Amino acid sequence: MKTDLSNIQNIIFDLGKVLLNLDFDASIRAFHELGLSRNVLNRQQAYADPAFYQLETGEISPAGFREKVREILNTPDASDQQIDMAWCAMIGDVPRKRVEALKELRKKYRVFLFSNTNAIHISHMHADFEKKFGFAFPSLFEKDFYSHEIGKRKPDPASFGKVIELAQVNPAETLFVDDLEKNIAAAKETGLKVLWLEDGMEMADLF
Repeated sequence: MKTDLSNIQNIIFDLGKVLLNLDFDASIRAFHELGLSRNVLNRQQAYADPAFYQLETGEISPAGFREKVREILNTPDASDQQIDMAWCAMIGDVPRKRVEALKELRKKYRVFLFSNTNAIHISHMHADFEKKFGFAFPSLFEKDFYSHEIGKRKPDPASFGKVIELAQVNPAETLFVDDLEKNIAAAKETGLKVLWLEDGMEMADLF
């Protein structure tokens, strides 16, 4: 069933699990292979150490993050490349049908991206995408917003306020699409229309 876009002028998409396939367990396994023994990464708690979230808000640099990971791993000899590979192991692909759906939407709507992410992940993801499709991922959007660049992350309502301000959109005419209920609830607080992409739902089938 297609989404009702009556009175919608703008659409803001989340990235992970909405457009980009992710496997969080892949990074957990990769970090354990590097020597992780502490309960910093697990499926229930996800990323318990503050460093993972500080990277997403730009509070620490990629270099600072890698140093923190070495402390967590208790593996001072782990290389930058090894850490980045483990951290990026979770990143899958953007299926072609979602790319095509975005291209079609851009013909009628202002389309944006808003993702909680970090410089290491987004650099890796952008490179993979361009290698596969032959064009830059950000070109699918009027503007892409990343938490580490705007200094705020979902579900903080202030993060949505910042994106609304930067994109210069009217929330009442703007649909926000995300896979996490807490992000959907926060977006509602700012007046955005919302679509919760629950497990089993496919973005490309809804637009």
